[in-house]
Amino acid sequence: MNCLFVGAGAIAPEYAAGLSGSSLSLAGVVDLDGDRAAALAAAHDCRSFTDLETALSAVDAPLVVNLTSHAAHAPVTRTALGADRHVYSQKPLALDADEARELVALARDHDLALGCAPGTPRAPSQRRAGRLLADGRLGPVGLGYAHAHVGRVTDWHDRPDSFLEIGPLYDGAVYPLALLVAWFGPVERVRVADALDVWPEREARRPSTPSHVEATLAFASGPTVRLTASFYAPHRSREFYGLELHGDDGSLYLKGTGAMDTARDHVRFGRVGREYVSAPSTSPEEPYAYVDAVERLAATVEAGSPSRAGGRRGAHVVAVCNAIEAAAEGEGPVAVDDCGATADPPPAPVVRPGESDRSASAIRLPAVGFGCSRYRDGEYVERADSIATALDAGYRLLDSAELYGNEHRIGELLAAPGAPDRERVFLIGKAWRTNHRREHLLAACAGSREELGIDAFDCYALHWPSALDHRGELNRLAEKPVERQEDLTFPEGEGGEPATADVSLATAWRNLETVHERGWTRTLGICNVSRAQLETVLEAGDVDPALVQVERHPYRSRTDLVEFCHERGMRVVAHSPLSAHGLLDEPVLNAIGTERGLSPAEVVIAWNASRGVVPIPSSTSESHVVSNLAAGSERLTADEIARIDALRDPDFER
Repeated sequence: MNCLFVGAGAIAPEYAAGLSGSSLSLAGVVDLDGDRAAALAAAHDCRSFTDLETALSAVDAPLVVNLTSHAAHAPVTRTALGADRHVYSQKPLALDADEARELVALARDHDLALGCAPGTPRAPSQRRAGRLLADGRLGPVGLGYAHAHVGRVTDWHDRPDSFLEIGPLYDGAVYPLALLVAWFGPVERVRVADALDVWPEREARRPSTPSHVEATLAFASGPTVRLTASFYAPHRSREFYGLELHGDDGSLYLKGTGAMDTARDHVRFGRVGREYVSAPSTSPEEPYAYVDAVERLAATVEAGSPSRAGGRRGAHVVAVCNAIEAAAEGEGPVAVDDCGATADPPPAPVVRPGESDRSASAIRLPAVGFGCSRYRDGEYVERADSIATALDAGYRLLDSAELYGNEHRIGELLAAPGAPDRERVFLIGKAWRTNHRREHLLAACAGSREELGIDAFDCYALHWPSALDHRGELNRLAEKPVERQEDLTFPEGEGGEPATADVSLATAWRNLETVHERGWTRTLGICNVSRAQLETVLEAGDVDPALVQVERHPYRSRTDLVEFCHERGMRVVAHSPLSAHGLLDEPVLNAIGTERGLSPAEVVIAWNASRGVVPIPSSTSESHVVSNLAAGSERLTADEIARIDALRDPDFER
């Protein structure tokens, strides 16, 4: 779609920079400064103008991108809408709420699209924070603190006059306001506000409106947020565009409501009683570009349903700013018109296991899971704290087993305030080798479900393909003496050899299917198998495995098995992905990591994720817990994957 840029100032090249990778093209540029218009137009091989009316009549551009100064936004948008052009406007939509509502009404009457910056509620860190919020982790949100420290515009902008005329509300506060409205819906009233004219005496150019504003906002959906907008507080202060939300069950911190880039530490979560933990992205992300919002608006036009949702939100933000000014002048609590604005939060992440029939390909797994085994470095250790950290960081696959003896601890964590909802966590359970007989499998699964406090597993699996003699129930192994744990889980015969049970793999699998028939698990799985053993299961059963879990790392890549599983719609989970001796000292992993800014461990996690395999690293270090999860959002190139594949060692033994 052709666009007409109106305004060729500092922000215009930022919008223009993204055009080449979009479905949009620049057909003309208008600016009162003819030289500025001509320079931008020349860079994009289009016409330039100094008069808007002339440009509208001369250029075939259905969409006007309004990049003028703050006070000019409303009149330019009105002119463009009057010429039957769709409009995307820089913020604010107007400086007066009545005028903003009139623009929305004009767009509606002409069936035109009307969008308004900022589009950053859809930027990666903001969407990540929004998904965490929608995940229900905070519980009901009661309080928030939002900052817009625009800073001394006379220091960092070559043309600060427009900013000084309108103040920090209409330039800076729009970022947290737009995001909060996107998440919670409209502000109902401004409870209280204050404004200051604080400014350095040495500055010759001064704001013509208050340089620092604070207000307390009540949202119709419940939260109360204290907003600070300032030209006086430097934009390099600790809080630039930071936002902190507090709920009954936890808190969320977002480093920048207006940020366009993203980093693993930009979003942090802390459940009540625990410290904040970084919540990194779990899938690949691209930085937000200015033109993205324009392209989305154009897509609604091409689809035949021109959107005005952005215009309505922009009008409501103006109404909030107007109400803050009125409250600061002593008018007391001021009601705010919603202007038709509605919440538009990102959806919460949901894990939806597929039905376990002969095609198990509908199963959905996150890129990285968390191993809950208690066995570390030759000792049994308590894992409750690290599992809680993993949940807070955003892990949504937990690999549990009755052998680990801590299912009741996991159940307590999942039931605690601030935990993700059950449908948003994929739980793997595993029956130990001593429970392959039908009655033992049923008892083991029932006991695990009770310990975890769940109705059904997302996947219940055989921990190993071969059976051992049953010597007793394995409930709460972690609370038993280590010697008793060993007697129950690794029974020995009179000569000290493993005490095996006469239960074939085919029989054990058919016994496992009984668990599925009773509705105690949504899918079935098998662990630590060879391809031949997996084929035995496929031939023996009526329900195919949805998930196959094996040891996998560069020394033991199991490529044939992985391809075999993927061809049949079975997902592969990699246990022990980082623990092979010497692996993390491999030069090739260090080299790739140096090129990408990753640790060798993160490279291995990314190598698995790039092949569609879900690694389940286990760590008791918070920094490693977070970095392992973040590495799942990385995707390696084919060359990098091949270099790592070359580490395969056919003679590897643990």
